Amino acid sequence: MTPTRPSSTTRRRLIGAATASALLPGLLPRGQAAQATPTATAPIAGGKTLTLLVSYPPGGGADLIARLIAPRLAEALGQPVIVENRPGASGTIAAGHVARATPDGTTLLVDASSFAVNPALFAKLPYDPASAFVPLAVVAQFANVLVCTPGFEARSVADVVRLARAKPRQVAYASSGNGSAQHLAGALFEQLAKLELNHVPYRGGGPAMTDVMGGQVPLFFANVASSMGHIQAGKLRALAVTSRLRTRALPEVPTMEEAGVKGHEVLEWNPVLAPAGLAPAVKASLVAALRRVKDDAEVIGRVRTLGGDIFAGDELRAAAFLKQQQAQWTQLVRERGIQRD
Repeated sequence: MTPTRPSSTTRRRLIGAATASALLPGLLPRGQAAQATPTATAPIAGGKTLTLLVSYPPGGGADLIARLIAPRLAEALGQPVIVENRPGASGTIAAGHVARATPDGTTLLVDASSFAVNPALFAKLPYDPASAFVPLAVVAQFANVLVCTPGFEARSVADVVRLARAKPRQVAYASSGNGSAQHLAGALFEQLAKLELNHVPYRGGGPAMTDVMGGQVPLFFANVASSMGHIQAGKLRALAVTSRLRTRALPEVPTMEEAGVKGHEVLEWNPVLAPAGLAPAVKASLVAALRRVKDDAEVIGRVRTLGGDIFAGDELRAAAFLKQQQAQWTQLVRERGIQRD
């Protein structure tokens, strides 16, 4: 369902998020732009307010990152920065708006890892993914974690593999929807471990995790940040994380590679992109400001508390990373015949 287009007044207002406030204290309060401080850098577009357009609702991962970096970006640039949420269609509504925006640096997209998957899932997009954007940075990366119902008989990934091979398509895993990062993590697991699971898509990660905790579905590739409290409370049991290295948030949990599934790496990440046609000087200012934001000790600390890490690399590495991710997931989507809901 296409969301109702917000009014111009609503678009100019910063939308608060209770979840964001709880997880990341000190973020932008409702209705207030980040306050600018003077810098030596020439102002972008004459000092106009910058908008970070978020492709997902308040409280989600992309929203949390946008609200974390907005105040620091305002400080680095010396001009106001606001956050606006425009969710829908797996992030393509916000992306399409930014692709059509005036390329003066005042409208930027803060997206999620679905940005690299959408070209393979959608027959037609409201933008050309190969040429519509200028990557400025990837802010952070987050692992997923394979969790199970506490009473599930499998005690390890090896147990899951054994059960799934003995009962093809009978061991189920939940996801937040077809084509989601959780679905792709499961599909890659099936491909690399040479087994067949029963994929159960939900309309969101919250309902999926609730049913896994309740025992309706045994497995879920959950977001570390959203599942960590349930793991610590014993409501979920962690089997493996989907990063190449163990996560600081769950240091005792092995990686999928350590658990025997070689090559399994699925990360959720948050890029910042500008519309194509950005002037080189404006791009340089934004890239430098985002680099300062990523080097900020408080930003680093808060990302780590959510189970993630700051992306190590400049805008060139970010652009290469986006291309690599798009190629990887396009191949998997086509090989596995994955379709949208």
